[in-house]
Amino acid sequence: MPRSKKFRRARLIVIVLVVLLVAGAGYGGYRGVAAVRASFPEVDGSVKLAGLSAPVDVKRDANGIPQLYADTSEDLFRAQGYVQAQDRFWEMDVRRHITAGRLSEMFGDSQVETDSMIRTMGWRRTAQEEFDTVLSADTKKNLQAYADGVNAWLAEHPGGSSASLEYGLLGVVNGGYEPERWTPVDSVSWLKAMAWDLSGNLQEEIDRSLLAQDFSREKIDELYPDYPYARNGTIVKTGTVGGTAYKPADGSAPAAGGTGTAAGSGTAQGTAATKAVLKDVTDRIDALPELLGRNGQGIGSNSWVVAGSHTTTGKPLLANDPHLGPGLPSVWYQMGLHCRTLSPTCQYDVSGFTFAGMPGVVIGHNKDIAWGLTNLGADVTDLFLEKVTGPETYLVDGKEEKFELRKETIKVAGGEDRTITVRTTRTGAPLISDPSTEQQNVGKYAPNGDSAPDRGTGGYGVALQWTALIPGKTMDAVFALDRAKGWEDFQKAAADFAVPAQNLVYADAKNIGYQAPGYIPVRGKGDGRYPAPGWDSAYQWKKDPVPFSALPWSLNPSSGYIVTANQAVVDPSYKYDLTHDWEYGTRAKEITDQIEARLKNNGKISPDDMQEMQLDNTSVLAKTLVPMLLKVEIDDPYVREAQDLLKDWNYHQDADSAAAAYYNGVWRQLLTLAFGQKFPADLRAEENCLLVREQADPTKPDSKSRIVTECGTRDPGRAQPDGGDRWTEVVRQQLEKPDSGWWTYIDSQHKEQKGLDNLLREAMTNARQELTSLLTKDITTWSWGRLHKLELRERTLGSDDSSIASGAVHKLLNRGPYRLSGGSAAVDAAGWNAAAGYQVDWIPSMRMVIDLNDLDASRWITVGGASGHAFHENYNDQTDIWLKGKLLTWAYSPDAVEKATRHKLTLTNG
Repeated sequence: MPRSKKFRRARLIVIVLVVLLVAGAGYGGYRGVAAVRASFPEVDGSVKLAGLSAPVDVKRDANGIPQLYADTSEDLFRAQGYVQAQDRFWEMDVRRHITAGRLSEMFGDSQVETDSMIRTMGWRRTAQEEFDTVLSADTKKNLQAYADGVNAWLAEHPGGSSASLEYGLLGVVNGGYEPERWTPVDSVSWLKAMAWDLSGNLQEEIDRSLLAQDFSREKIDELYPDYPYARNGTIVKTGTVGGTAYKPADGSAPAAGGTGTAAGSGTAQGTAATKAVLKDVTDRIDALPELLGRNGQGIGSNSWVVAGSHTTTGKPLLANDPHLGPGLPSVWYQMGLHCRTLSPTCQYDVSGFTFAGMPGVVIGHNKDIAWGLTNLGADVTDLFLEKVTGPETYLVDGKEEKFELRKETIKVAGGEDRTITVRTTRTGAPLISDPSTEQQNVGKYAPNGDSAPDRGTGGYGVALQWTALIPGKTMDAVFALDRAKGWEDFQKAAADFAVPAQNLVYADAKNIGYQAPGYIPVRGKGDGRYPAPGWDSAYQWKKDPVPFSALPWSLNPSSGYIVTANQAVVDPSYKYDLTHDWEYGTRAKEITDQIEARLKNNGKISPDDMQEMQLDNTSVLAKTLVPMLLKVEIDDPYVREAQDLLKDWNYHQDADSAAAAYYNGVWRQLLTLAFGQKFPADLRAEENCLLVREQADPTKPDSKSRIVTECGTRDPGRAQPDGGDRWTEVVRQQLEKPDSGWWTYIDSQHKEQKGLDNLLREAMTNARQELTSLLTKDITTWSWGRLHKLELRERTLGSDDSSIASGAVHKLLNRGPYRLSGGSAAVDAAGWNAAAGYQVDWIPSMRMVIDLNDLDASRWITVGGASGHAFHENYNDQTDIWLKGKLLTWAYSPDAVEKATRHKLTLTNG
């Protein structure tokens, strides 16, 4: 029986009171403070940790970043598990429940649909198979040692507020919950979550199919234009591997592109059914936890490496800043893992960024090499529309095949268990369109005008083929990278880096390099841009993926630098079809231009230069668009006043820039008028405006608090123009066509208008009105940062509507809002969705600059801090530093670490 509103209101009151009590909010109450501190880690003295062969030292600096020193690899990873549990166990516990499809056991029936989707995909099952069948013995040993360390901490903190404040909140609504022991598979499973976050063009497949119901293929191609190879270039030289022209040994030609769509045509009934099931799949994807990110859309990263011949230090410099969704705790956990003496029994001396819940270092350096990651963007997911002929059968090549069936039982805190049936095709692709009920009737009509036999339970479904559901050795690769001694070791490690497919940049004292790793499928027919017809076996993946030996790489290119920022790796002359959905290279071109500008006239690049480039917030498209905006004749003095802001603008999107605020307002309106208006009604964004009080500016004595309108969206819509790199390229190409049909729009008087100049005038007028509403009529008070705000939300408790936490609780755990510089297609990628408003959606989640001349001179920062405890001093202590564009000194050598140490804990056997 659903709980009443009265019950829910009472529960919220209880939760808020609990948090206020525990936090001692506003009063510093002794009991509240004591309860909070009970969950804080011990950082000084000595603690017993069973299973150690010798003591392990844990040295923390002022930011709480731990550096571990041990005598054996097993001791090192056992200690890593213990220390990460000290700081982040609640986060780790929630993450493993996500990847296992068991959130309902913690949070109740609000998470059944999420669990159903994850169980259907089978993340945990695949991780278990990896551990059982493909991972090396050494990797298993390290994973088990890590799990033992976590469990040692858990034995000391069996639940309740002594483990974390959040467990106290959880106890209000699910008092019977007790954390289970950690297992090695819990660690492996989180790789599936990161693979999902970076899985490429899954949503683009759906979006194109949904748009195909209303737009021609030509129009869709304009919305997904070809990559500008000539302007923005590729990571490795055109059509090359390792700097040498790639010529297949068999003399075969490059793979031909195809269309291979199973959507957007056929009978009206088939078209409607296709649209309905794909929208349902998108709804289910959107409902997945915020911790899992945005599933590849708009997600990017920057990395570049410069050879020693071009640097002021005489040795290579390497920079990296992955772009991920913001939140607290930080997705990254900084750490050093050091063997006191390197030997066959202790092989690690590595420092960098880790994931809480997973042993090893993901990005960083050891004493010999440094490496960084950006998303390769390879197309590793395909949707297959399947003709379903019955509860257990579907069609392939005109013959019935049987699904593989399995039952999954979802346990629900405070409710009844739910059982679902997961149906999987012969290729191992689960039917992700199945709802979480036993009926699982997905409709009557198949697409492409060919109705499936209707036997009462027939219809069609959507199956997901994804490389992350194939057991791989990525966990082996992480440990291999951590102990690599040179380029050869690095490439061997990369060969096992299956998912997510990443761009790996490399540096040692003498060399720079690049390697594209990953399990990348080879398709039969089709090119992966649209859902494929599952009933035609010609579209299925080939047995073997792209061979690692054929994947692009480069060592010491003649340019003396390598840039990866999600641009195309190779051009179409490369034999294999990696993807048709590259990011469009705007950031990569800007970084490349800055490097080349600094190298002119025998110039050298310093570590400060590397850091400064990470903060470049230039709007590249503005250089093209602003001169056009300034040429438009404006009669309204009210609008002309805003237009004049652009006259002397330097195209920098600084937080205090009024011109940047107006330009981005015009950009948002341009996208809506030219594209958003034309999208089908059920794919458009739904605007949601609220009245909120904006606090007075403390730096201005005469300023007063006031009520303003703040608009966002309940739903940003499907395939909407979000203003990211793709839309930058769409608009750039259409600006060359003043008579393009996209410039026809409906004005504020509900009349159809045509022509680019008219549309630009309307966009400037609308932007003036919107910014007046959101900010003020006085343009001298405008600033980009007042629109472009970042809120760091505590994500492990979920949303206000579907979790144990009310809005009041979140306000206590969240931090911000912060006013940000940057933009979606800028190097300083503080991304925002133009279809939804101006709120920052993704950020440089960390920044690092590694100096191979002096590793102790390297620098790093993350958003948030080391601690996952909401009121700990290291919960959010790095954010202000990050906001200012500064980096922390990254101590590595024993002497430097000792000098930076503020707390020392010794772990001893016992």
